[in-house]
Amino acid sequence: MAKLKSKWVCQNCGYESFSYLGKCPECSKFSTFVEEIIQDKTEIKSKNSSMNIIKSENSGYTKIRDVKIDKTVRISSKMEEFDRVLGGGFVEGSLILLAGDPGIGKSTLILQAAKNLSEQNKKVLYVCAEESTSQVKIRAERLNANSDNIYLTQQNCLEEIIKQTEELKPDFLVVDSIQSVFSANILSSTGSISQIRECTNIVMRIAKQHNITTIVIGHVTKEGNIAGPKVLEHMVDAVLNFEGERYKTTRILRGIKNRFGAISEVGIFNMEDGGLVEIKNPSELFLSDREINTTSGSTVIPTIEGKRCLLLEIQALTGATPYPNPRRVARGVEYDRLLQILAVLEKRVGLNLSKQDVYINVIGGIEIEEPAADLGIAIAVLTSSRDITTNKETVCMGEIGLSGEIRSVDNLEIRLKEARKMGFKKAVIPYISNQTIKERLDKIGIKLFEVKKIVDAINFIVN
Repeated sequence: MAKLKSKWVCQNCGYESFSYLGKCPECSKFSTFVEEIIQDKTEIKSKNSSMNIIKSENSGYTKIRDVKIDKTVRISSKMEEFDRVLGGGFVEGSLILLAGDPGIGKSTLILQAAKNLSEQNKKVLYVCAEESTSQVKIRAERLNANSDNIYLTQQNCLEEIIKQTEELKPDFLVVDSIQSVFSANILSSTGSISQIRECTNIVMRIAKQHNITTIVIGHVTKEGNIAGPKVLEHMVDAVLNFEGERYKTTRILRGIKNRFGAISEVGIFNMEDGGLVEIKNPSELFLSDREINTTSGSTVIPTIEGKRCLLLEIQALTGATPYPNPRRVARGVEYDRLLQILAVLEKRVGLNLSKQDVYINVIGGIEIEEPAADLGIAIAVLTSSRDITTNKETVCMGEIGLSGEIRSVDNLEIRLKEARKMGFKKAVIPYISNQTIKERLDKIGIKLFEVKKIVDAINFIVN
């Protein structure tokens, strides 16, 4: 009997080698290589040809002007926060990857959506690849998702899942999770790079050919990245990440990729006994625990997430360090961005932080990526260092340049309207040269303080 040929595949990035490597030359990770059998190409072709899922129902070409678009292509999940991230609802025939930490509530979210879809006479097939059907039933009873349109199958073999899908002809297919599904035509072990890539590829063809909206639940690594090859994220139509701290009830659904809508949209939920509850006014949630008499080291900034504005509290704490190198800790903001802001404060303002630890925290677990938060971070650090109390009715926004100038930010009108709605009366904003824009902003009903330099903003806060 001929010896089977094998290769070594990095389980982090998919790099292939014909010998074992301790460190991957592609992603620089250690001990990530796993041996996989190389299958004969003729054998793969013969197996694929016997599978009817590979056959294409569409052939030839069509003029783009002749392509008909179904006006009912969007299907609502009846959860506004979920639909917001999806871009208006599920798109028929789309493939969606939902990832998140274990126990964060991915299955709960999808089962709630399945319940709402079943009430719209949509047939849902839920593949229980990790749990038994009785375990899913317990969760369904808690969520009151006992519908005749929801079907469960406890199956790991992809070929069997395909057969059941063709027999049932569901409108929605849920695979929980893709790392637990295997194809009998692939010799590598379940959860390997080859299995995840090929199984997702076949599921994608099923979704497109039979117009079945498919939701694939995926695991994440300890670094927070989606497990499996990076090509997995390129194959699907949308990548959603479900985030949150295990010991807090707030959950955030973030769109990382979406072919049918805007990215960086967020949906915010609260995990309760009866399932996930939508939070319609997240700014009120994030500011609910803010002290009435604001202490030093606290500012409120309006930040844009997708198409919505969120008011977030940024807290800073500074203190003398007993160590030669002071600590810089950033939660919710980019670490390098914090270092840049601290450098500007030292150079342009004269604030000496070389012997002080600096801690920054964004309340609510939101990650702020836009530079409009720079001014809020700088004010929080300064007031903490000098022990100055800020005005609780003031919001700050603006990007800080290296020379200490305050640069303009986008969507200024949206930010100010949200601040006014939440009861704020003053706003520190970048200088506006356009008189028309200034007149429009004045009508919002919030007092504006325009600043050109960070020193100007500090003088206003101090005085």
